[in-house]
Amino acid sequence: MSGPSPQRRRLELAQEMAPAPDDGAQRVRLRFLPEGAEVRVPSGTPVFDAASWNGIAIDSTCGGHGTCKKCRVRIVSGDVPVGPLDPRAFTTDELREGWRLACRASARGDLVVEVPPLQTRPKAALAGVGRHVILRPAVQKRHLVLEEPSMEDQRSDLQRVLDELDDLEPHASIEMLRSLGSVLRKSGFDVTAVVADQELIDLEPGDTAARRFAIAFDLGTTTVVATLLDLESGQPVAVRSMLNRQQPYGADVITRISATMMDADALDALGARVHETLAELVSEVCLEGGVEPREVYEITVCGNVTMMHLALGIDPEPLSMAPFVVSTHSFGEVLARDFGIEVHPRAPAFVFPSLGAYVGGDIVAGMLATGLTRDRRLRLFIDVGTNSEIALGSHERVVATAAPAGPAFEAAQIRCGMRASEGAIEGVKISASDGVALDVIGDVEPVGICGSGLVDAVAELVHCGLLDHSGRFIPDSDAAESHPVLAERLTKIDKERVFVLDWRGGSDPESSVFLSQRDVRELQFAKASIATGWGILLTELGVGVEEISQVLLAGSFGAYLTPLSAIRIGLVPAIALPRIVSAGNVAGEGAKIAALSVRERAEAHSILREVEYVELSGRPDFNDMFVDQLAFPG
Repeated sequence: MSGPSPQRRRLELAQEMAPAPDDGAQRVRLRFLPEGAEVRVPSGTPVFDAASWNGIAIDSTCGGHGTCKKCRVRIVSGDVPVGPLDPRAFTTDELREGWRLACRASARGDLVVEVPPLQTRPKAALAGVGRHVILRPAVQKRHLVLEEPSMEDQRSDLQRVLDELDDLEPHASIEMLRSLGSVLRKSGFDVTAVVADQELIDLEPGDTAARRFAIAFDLGTTTVVATLLDLESGQPVAVRSMLNRQQPYGADVITRISATMMDADALDALGARVHETLAELVSEVCLEGGVEPREVYEITVCGNVTMMHLALGIDPEPLSMAPFVVSTHSFGEVLARDFGIEVHPRAPAFVFPSLGAYVGGDIVAGMLATGLTRDRRLRLFIDVGTNSEIALGSHERVVATAAPAGPAFEAAQIRCGMRASEGAIEGVKISASDGVALDVIGDVEPVGICGSGLVDAVAELVHCGLLDHSGRFIPDSDAAESHPVLAERLTKIDKERVFVLDWRGGSDPESSVFLSQRDVRELQFAKASIATGWGILLTELGVGVEEISQVLLAGSFGAYLTPLSAIRIGLVPAIALPRIVSAGNVAGEGAKIAALSVRERAEAHSILREVEYVELSGRPDFNDMFVDQLAFPG
């Protein structure tokens, strides 16, 4: 009698290794080989998404939907059960060796993942959250071998070039014309024409058609991210980020606007600071990618309205007071050099349009990347930060607003708060029987707590009952009776009640890493502002929480926020955990999409026309809703 067929054996193996349900309440670390890049993502994140969010290219043509079966990776270390689709893509031996489809491989523990090099240069680049983008950049190159002028052919130099660009209709600036003739003659009329946004920006000697690059910038208040893109393949070449050098002028946009109002020189100084930041990132990505800055023919930039004003030297004062008027929603002709960037001297800059004074181009870029205005499902988009932008809707109608959450999520006004860097507590688990378990960035001794750790800590304290639903620590006597293992951590510093997260080797609360009653209040105000924002948007659309199909948590903070903790504190609606998605840096993804496709740029401008902006200031129902949202759910 013959044994089971190879297909049946593979299906049996899949059943044996079926994944257990994941609640998304932890963070895991992934290391990608051969580059060695290391990232941290929420548990349950598909390996494909974890890679694409961080600029790591995995082959695929279906957008991560499990149909092309090209996103092959090998799990070198860690456990990823065989999924239902894996047996259709791999042999039994390959499955046992750890081969999996990245789009269906959920990371529920620390992993080391081997990514095979791309075998082809696809003409479709994956970007955003599972979105397929047709590669059609604004930058085009054409290698031209032209007939030299003669007495019989006295066409102008420019016309000679334009006649060969029969699929393009560019125009040329005076600056371009000054060098056009000399380049043609020095190169023997063998040149490559560079066209960006229907403008002839350069003629290069010889055939350079295979080398064309762009840089996509996410210009954030705190962090700036630059991605160098190969426009031939649509793939990222290098990614770098750094803190915005405007930090000395304040951690939030209101403080920086105030600086320009109090000091006449501050606007120029703030502009210079952000130009230095962008210029350094350009140097870093070009050096890493082996690209000459002159080969970067375009940049795309997304950011909040204040950042755009400061970077371009526009007075931001009207943004800070009613009626909160922007200088423009859509920018006209802007060059890369207007941002202080030394790439190709005639490189244009595509700047994302804004919806309002506090719903800027970064949110438009995020909506573009997530396809919010195209989806039939009702989805809630939240970019969690100092000024949290919120959008709700589907392809039928989308409304958006901004909620002033304050700096709690940045841990700026938290007693032991710090940025998400080495030594920061980023995850907290509290058990009445086992005590406190901490997840610390860098696996070192705790120094402080960052925003995601703050949310986790408060959520855990509410869940175990040490914080009541009003946000107060319970009395010491109650804690000693109900939580004897944790009670000693509940103490006082200068008459303020605190909960010690880590004693740092001593017994003095003041030397510990702790969470204070005031810290809890800061988080309550922040989460209530956001919850009020999405609550008002639900009212505007006339829908209920139960109708929301998905919640997208965007931004660098949203990427590390534990969905379960977000629900426990009331930051997001209480829906099924798998429907709460940490979408990562979708603003940066939107900037990349704009660099890769002129069609998507048109969609960005359509968003400006289609999305309705809801102003929260002055609404009669805001205060009552805000007070209602201060309490923790329960």
